[in-house]
Amino acid sequence: MIRGHHNSNSHGGANRAAALFLALLAFAPVACAQFTDPTQNVGTRPELLKDVGIDQKLNDRIPLGLVFRDESGKPVALSQLFGRSPVILTLVYYNCPMLCTPLLNALTRSLKEIPMDVGKQFTVVTVSIDPAESHVLASAKHDLYTGMYGRPGAAAGWHFLTGDEPAIKQLAAAAGFRYAYDASSKQFAHAPAIFVLTPEGRLSRYFYGIEFPPRDLRLGLVEASSGKIGSPVDQLLLFCYHYDPHTGKYGLLIARIVRAAGVLTVVAIGLLIFVLRRREHYDAPYAVGSPRVQ
Repeated sequence: MIRGHHNSNSHGGANRAAALFLALLAFAPVACAQFTDPTQNVGTRPELLKDVGIDQKLNDRIPLGLVFRDESGKPVALSQLFGRSPVILTLVYYNCPMLCTPLLNALTRSLKEIPMDVGKQFTVVTVSIDPAESHVLASAKHDLYTGMYGRPGAAAGWHFLTGDEPAIKQLAAAAGFRYAYDASSKQFAHAPAIFVLTPEGRLSRYFYGIEFPPRDLRLGLVEASSGKIGSPVDQLLLFCYHYDPHTGKYGLLIARIVRAAGVLTVVAIGLLIFVLRRREHYDAPYAVGSPRVQ
């Protein structure tokens, strides 16, 4: 079983573990085929995957002092990429033959469907978990995905980083991202997810899988910014939708809608009473049988 974060209660941890385990099962034929012995019993979880998962660490802060290399090979501290706006963090590896490309493709599609712009209202930071990968490969990925995104400012707002193993492991551990390396296949096993962080580097939202509904991504960014980005419509949506850490999705809050509908009903009744009383007051001088002044 995938372990939940120690700060969560046992019920919440179990729910998160179940949700993540289902996600892993859904992608097991793709993500883990190369790690599985063909003679292994169906339904048995590969030994390698026992250390793979995601532990939610909501509101924990990642170490912004960690130094990586950007697409040009220059050292860059995470603190240089934070501080101004919310950040979407992805932990992948660029030579991944399985989940990473679908994940980045899906993220790009969702980013194109939200009104906020990469490089303006928020930043995207993609970090390779493979210390053997170079900035040359990171540069190719940077050009590919910023080109697919296609909006001005993306090249300066979406960063593809590489780094040394200690920094990678420290960042992954801080985010609760547990992965494993298979020496025989020279590939990494990991769960698919993205992270939304506040400008200060605190983990705000986790989204699982390789499909990210634009509405969820949009609301996650608005919440991570404390309402500093987005529109009045986003604030209204946040009133109606609530993030569920167990599923990593936003769900409709029926109670809030009912409460809002009740308030609107009371206001409407109050306005109706006010209008009727004003009309009563206007008609009062003209009693029955009294001629109206023309």
